[in-house]
Amino acid sequence: MSDDEDAQLMLAYARGEMRAFETLYSRHRGALYRYLMRQSRDGEVANDLFQEVWSRVIVNRARYEPRAKFRTFLFTLAHNCFIDHCRRSKCRPAGMGIDDADAADLLPADAEQLPDVRLARDEATQRYRAALASLPAEQRDVYLLHEESDLSLEEIARVTGVGAETAKSRLRYAVGKLKAALAVTEA
Repeated sequence: MSDDEDAQLMLAYARGEMRAFETLYSRHRGALYRYLMRQSRDGEVANDLFQEVWSRVIVNRARYEPRAKFRTFLFTLAHNCFIDHCRRSKCRPAGMGIDDADAADLLPADAEQLPDVRLARDEATQRYRAALASLPAEQRDVYLLHEESDLSLEEIARVTGVGAETAKSRLRYAVGKLKAALAVTEA
């Protein structure tokens, strides 16, 4: 999958080719949903935001210009939808969702996993979720965009509306805090 191909698919969709949209949707739905799920920490909210993002893609298809990667366009919409949601709902309570299902938990489990391996993975996942939830919102946002969207720091800076050095700093602090939190809980 290339970024040029995504841009061409979006342009084809703007011309009315429905298969182009279907291809874009199938390519990006997983990463987009995981980003929204981890940001909102609520399946119902993530589902609503997921639908809203794709609705905005549909509504804005005629105005789309391939000035940046399609993923940048898509995750900018997702970021803005999430910010709008936070404003509408006066943002979520601080501790909400640490025990909620992570998007990865929605995938079917491998039948050959042993119970002790699953338990260790579940404990590590809980530590990761708690550490992620403890990050300041700006750092968590940059970290999740980096992990889920495969965007460069410059593109993440554009999505979040900050300078590249600020995005880089937020990512560095987020990674450092996650490593420290996970190292403390493993010791």
